[in-house]
Amino acid sequence: MQPSADLFLARAPFIKLLLPFACGILFCFYHPLPVTGCMTGLLVSGLMVLLFRMLGSYQRLKLQMLQTVLILLILFFSGILIAALKDTGNRRSWFGRHYAPGMYLVTDLEEQPVEKSRSYKAAAVVKQLIINDSVIRVNGKMILYFKKEPGHRQLNAGDRLVFKKEPQTIRSTGNPGAFDYRLYARFNGITHQVYLTGQDVLKIKGPQPFSVSLWLYRVRASILAVLKEYIKTPREAGLAEALLMGYRDDLDKSLLQSYTDTGVVHVIAVSGMHLGLIYWLLELLLGPLLKRRQTRWLHPVLVLTVLWTFSLLAGGAASIVRAAVMFTCILLGKHFGRNVSVYNTLAASAFLLLGYNPWWLWDVGFQLSYAAVLGIVIFYRPLYGLITVENKLLNAVWQLIAISIAAQVLTTPLSIYHFHQFPVYFLISNLLVVPLSSGILIGTLLLVAVAPFPAIAAATGVLLRGAIVWMNRIIENLEHYPFALWKGLQISMAQVLLLYVLIAGVALLLQQRKTGLWMAVLGLSGFIVLRGLSFYQANRQSKIIVYNSSGSSIIDFINGRDHFILADTAGLQDPAIAKNTLEPSAIRHRLRQPEALRHIRGDERLLFGGRSVLLIHAPLNGTRYGKADLVVLTGNPRLYISRLLEVVQPRQVVIGGSVPAWKARYWQQDCDALGVPCYNVVNKGAFVMTL
Repeated sequence: MQPSADLFLARAPFIKLLLPFACGILFCFYHPLPVTGCMTGLLVSGLMVLLFRMLGSYQRLKLQMLQTVLILLILFFSGILIAALKDTGNRRSWFGRHYAPGMYLVTDLEEQPVEKSRSYKAAAVVKQLIINDSVIRVNGKMILYFKKEPGHRQLNAGDRLVFKKEPQTIRSTGNPGAFDYRLYARFNGITHQVYLTGQDVLKIKGPQPFSVSLWLYRVRASILAVLKEYIKTPREAGLAEALLMGYRDDLDKSLLQSYTDTGVVHVIAVSGMHLGLIYWLLELLLGPLLKRRQTRWLHPVLVLTVLWTFSLLAGGAASIVRAAVMFTCILLGKHFGRNVSVYNTLAASAFLLLGYNPWWLWDVGFQLSYAAVLGIVIFYRPLYGLITVENKLLNAVWQLIAISIAAQVLTTPLSIYHFHQFPVYFLISNLLVVPLSSGILIGTLLLVAVAPFPAIAAATGVLLRGAIVWMNRIIENLEHYPFALWKGLQISMAQVLLLYVLIAGVALLLQQRKTGLWMAVLGLSGFIVLRGLSFYQANRQSKIIVYNSSGSSIIDFINGRDHFILADTAGLQDPAIAKNTLEPSAIRHRLRQPEALRHIRGDERLLFGGRSVLLIHAPLNGTRYGKADLVVLTGNPRLYISRLLEVVQPRQVVIGGSVPAWKARYWQQDCDALGVPCYNVVNKGAFVMTL
């Protein structure tokens, strides 16, 4: 009799292996365990399975369920262990474990510095730490910001730099609903950042050792140079770079927002659609190899080589690597004459990708990519079968409509959760843009291929520029149609899961299963209850928020869904602050438009929610304020904490984002020495007082 473990592994689809593995990754993130603890759990579970193999066949059959549980535990602890090992902070060679102020850091640039508004920015790998005559070999990544000086623009990928300046730990703003940059950087292995001037850094001259990543970067840079050379206008060249290589540093930000708002940002995010188009071209070109027995083996080798090379050149994002893994499974299955379930292929590719990088589980591209493919697999056939179209052209249009709707079904809950909006005209925009963008993608590939022939490349570039201009105009016109975008949507993760229960119930109903009705009712009812509860809580909320906004001070007074804002000039006029700080918080708290946007005066006292709040923006004028529940220090007033305590007795002092760093540091030290609770939003994130 076959052992029960073998039966489980033979019969269970990869989804049964993926779920406990993913749960282990989640457990490690929210409840970190030491690596030794993970290995102990894995070894104990493995030994228990081996002990079961020593039992007789009858005992193994009786205890089959227990052995299945042990196998699931092995997968669970494997997920925990891989996530723990992938965490940069757990590595013994991570530079953060060995660095001390005064050490020199030796770093290799991963990319050419990109120009930002106030500096140049580049990612770098830390190779060595040097102190006196000692050299410590380390690893880890950091972000280097260079002062805008001519020499820094000449730096290239692979350059080795040495500096002594102390790097700073990457922090998030901590503003409600805002993007968590610290977590994003951590998932990419980046933990620190440093700002360097020409006097801080020294470039080491010498031959650069060969590395595959550096070679890929240089090939990618040469392809981008071709696009820039032959597509003359920067706006269209930036979109071509994003479309072909996923490179967005040159992409116009307003144009990117237009593609996002119309629901077609996926066409400029290199993903399975792009790889599928390249796969189709390769099948056309290399199809004759399958007709001869001697060359049949060469077909999958060439196809997979091109697909994986393109995936790595395009940055190796989770969405395109997912597609590459899936195409690899499909091609190998065809080559060996085995038909593989698409569900098993999806689960197997996810299992492999999370084994390589468990943090992709939090990657939005990874989530949306799998949701879109799974939606197409489940819903495309039932949707397409609803209407029979005889005309070939209309049938192709109907196929694209069915695919767009099917993909949208499972991506919508995630899109609303992450982006808080829904593109109402997604169907129209996909119908118009997907075929056009596919043609442009083929054109960019052709442009790179004919680059050695300047005359042909120039003509191709002109045609591509015209096509991109046309596509951009379509998107920008659709964006301005009435009700084009449903904004300000806010749902919790529990509501996302309930929406998927609803969708699963509908899917079962399509298969004429009665349980689908109960699932759909349960999902919809739960979603409505949670949504109503969230509005009830929003109507009863009362908060004071001092936002963490570098260079400006913003205080938000929230009562129910109404609020008013006090801010300095920078806080009121900077559109980036409105978009990245105020808008996410308003969505998170379900706020209406603010009742007032007012400048912070020299000093101002107000009563809100039964609490006394004092704002100080100028030197004290001798007024005695008495007791205050909250004192907010903003701007750059000449002020000493000892003098402040003579005119006010604060329960809590908060230092706003507009206070210079050196002054905030002194104020913090004085408050600590005098026993006054003090909170610096720049160091600790936004201050939230719930009333």
